[in-house]
Amino acid sequence: MNEEQIADVWMLFKEYVDKKHIEMAAERYVDMLADYGLSDLAFQELMGNDTVLDTAINYYLEVDDDVHDDEEEEDY
Repeated sequence: MNEEQIADVWMLFKEYVDKKHIEMAAERYVDMLADYGLSDLAFQELMGNDTVLDTAINYYLEVDDDVHDDEEEEDY
């Protein structure tokens, strides 16, 4: 799937998710995409389609950067 299709799937299901749980659903969607191997670059290209999805992507990318930073610090 390309980034446009991924965004379309999110927008389709977003309408049916309870508003109280939309942020959690977005985070789980991003986690699933990451588990399936979506690259950080692809996540960056997804930005701008939906603010809730953007927030989840930003959170994922920051956590991913923190993991890499921790690994680099251990090397010293």
